[in-house]
Amino acid sequence: MNLKDWGLDSFFEEEYQTYNKEEEILRGRVTLEHKHIYRVQVEDGERLASISGKLRHQAVGRDGFPAVGDWVVLREGGEGRAVIDAILPRRSKFTRREAGFHIDEQIVAANVDTVFLVMGTDQDFNLRRMERYLSVAWESGAMPVIVLTKADLCPDIEKKRAQVAHIAVGVPIHIVSAINGQGIEELQAYLTSGRTVALTGSSGVGKSTLINCLADSELLETGEVRADGRGRHTTTHRELVRLPEGGLLLDTPGMRLLKMWEDEGGVDHTFSDILKWAQKCKFSDCAHETEPGCAVQEAIDQGLLDAARLQNYRKLGRELAYLERKKDAGAMRSERERWKKQKVQYRKNTRHRR
Repeated sequence: MNLKDWGLDSFFEEEYQTYNKEEEILRGRVTLEHKHIYRVQVEDGERLASISGKLRHQAVGRDGFPAVGDWVVLREGGEGRAVIDAILPRRSKFTRREAGFHIDEQIVAANVDTVFLVMGTDQDFNLRRMERYLSVAWESGAMPVIVLTKADLCPDIEKKRAQVAHIAVGVPIHIVSAINGQGIEELQAYLTSGRTVALTGSSGVGKSTLINCLADSELLETGEVRADGRGRHTTTHRELVRLPEGGLLLDTPGMRLLKMWEDEGGVDHTFSDILKWAQKCKFSDCAHETEPGCAVQEAIDQGLLDAARLQNYRKLGRELAYLERKKDAGAMRSERERWKKQKVQYRKNTRHRR
């Protein structure tokens, strides 16, 4: 199997050149992760692989471990298995904050070219959630594409398209139906040979069904939608699959709440209209609340800006500010732990020399 069919290009070829050619290494891409056992596509097929002790020791957080979509450096491990020694730099990564109180990064998909942000036109339709998904997508480095599903069940589909277009200026929007095949051919244009597309969205929006339509086969299990419109989690893991036409698809578990991890301008990109109005405010430090000469509030009063959109912008801003404070505290704890380990190791080495 030619690894170019799995997305290997000049960017990653150049990264592989930095490794010592005298060492026997394998090149491969992670296609599935399950409890720190990875399935990796290499040139002569698939291998099950574990991570080396060195890589495990060097990993500071979750982002230090391989994720689905990563290109990795492997070596033979015996009994048909392999060992992952290194992860190549990621060209893009779609991340979120881990669920719960623990502050850590979870990589949803790595080295993705396009992210399909899938949203149903039924009870799942939620503009505020789409703003959040767009912010994370812009941060990832991949190109966001909005996919509105279940078009055959929506009598006012063009109205909903217009609502989405209002908050996602310049982002392609496709309306699809798995029942009658509407829009499927348009999406296939993104899945040219070696290109990677990740799908993300809430449970029940039809991601698995959409993948089966794009592949024209039953690649993934699909589930029914409950009476309240919420779907069951038919996808419980991330897996990279190759389509017969050559494109690569990465499905992800349904995420009704996508907590942000960092902001490299994604929020500002998503809410660029608010920032444009803010530039016209009388005061540069305007909080857009009760200040005189606030252009943002004037735009809301004139119906040019949605008040709920401003509220969501503030909410994401507070979330990122809180996360930065937690990260700083976490970094200090990690640094103390690192010095403790070094101190213990130093004492062991000193006793050994005696």
